[in-house]
Amino acid sequence: MARSVKKGPFIDEHLLKKVQAMNTSGERKVTKTWSRRSTIIPDMIGHTFAVHNGRKFIPVFVSENMVGHKLGEFVPTRVFRGHGQHVAEKTPVPGKA
Repeated sequence: MARSVKKGPFIDEHLLKKVQAMNTSGERKVTKTWSRRSTIIPDMIGHTFAVHNGRKFIPVFVSENMVGHKLGEFVPTRVFRGHGQHVAEKTPVPGKA
């Protein structure tokens, strides 16, 4: 279920303060965050966030198309290595010993 429009987008308070401080000072540095649940707002465009995926921090550069999405959507937590692989059995080649 979507969040109420009346409440507005959810952004962790500490992350919002960091973004506003960077916007006022004009800085563009990578910001580490564990807040995958925070919604991307227009103030975040052009900033890079290092979002934690459970094991390491993955850098995410925020562009205009990302507004309204969550930070965690752009950092996968699982690595898909494919479905079971078929391993060919070694059969003896006729004529070779």
